[in-house]
Amino acid sequence: MKRLTAALSGALLLAAGSTQAEIRFGLMNEAYPPFFTKDASGTWTGWEIELMNAVCAELKESCAIVEMSWDGLIPGLTSGRFDVIWSSMSITDERRKTIDFTASYYKTPAKLIGVKDGITGTTPEDVADKTMGIQVSTVQSAYYAAHYKDVASERTYATLDEAFQDLAAGRIDYVFGDSVPLMEFLKTDFGAACCEDEGNVADDLVLLGEGIGGGLRKGETELATRINGAIAALRANGTYQQISAKYFTFDPYGG
Repeated sequence: MKRLTAALSGALLLAAGSTQAEIRFGLMNEAYPPFFTKDASGTWTGWEIELMNAVCAELKESCAIVEMSWDGLIPGLTSGRFDVIWSSMSITDERRKTIDFTASYYKTPAKLIGVKDGITGTTPEDVADKTMGIQVSTVQSAYYAAHYKDVASERTYATLDEAFQDLAAGRIDYVFGDSVPLMEFLKTDFGAACCEDEGNVADDLVLLGEGIGGGLRKGETELATRINGAIAALRANGTYQQISAKYFTFDPYGG
């Protein structure tokens, strides 16, 4: 995982929960490579961290990371524990009932990976009588209920790592999630030995969302405008592309 550039990391305060920070970013407290993970020193690194730091530098603000469980992020935001969810959260109409979002800053399709059996596919017929591992409170869980519930079984997990462990052990047949972290798992020795790519699922904009955005409390229009402006500036000056090239062979802005 790439380290933060000295210019950015030196300009920002990344002390979790610091009361002195101007903007507090809520981050899921488990690794989600390549978007965020901790290095050997315990420092958060990854594409989404580098982008967050670049946004803060563009805004000329100091920022802090507040760690939270995935299912605690929206309650943590609405209760004021931090200011922005910055944790690969999909923009959906269901979530918009509770919070607002910035514009999308990356997009990724949804995917199934499964144990190696030579049979691939993602249609309801392909997954009939199989068990899917899905992280709780994700868009994939809603997609499962709409498209797969009548033919397959669901097992929910607090973290993707737990689902990967059960997949490798043969306790479930698939893991269903965002394509990038699933493909990162398949690149590991552990994932490559046990599992394979079954393909992307058919798109469903209502359930899978409009991309990944920063979650905000209702009515935080000024902060949304500032963050959106910073991301646009980073796209215009090439910083977004430079960060992305460290992690991807494609432009994540468009999926």
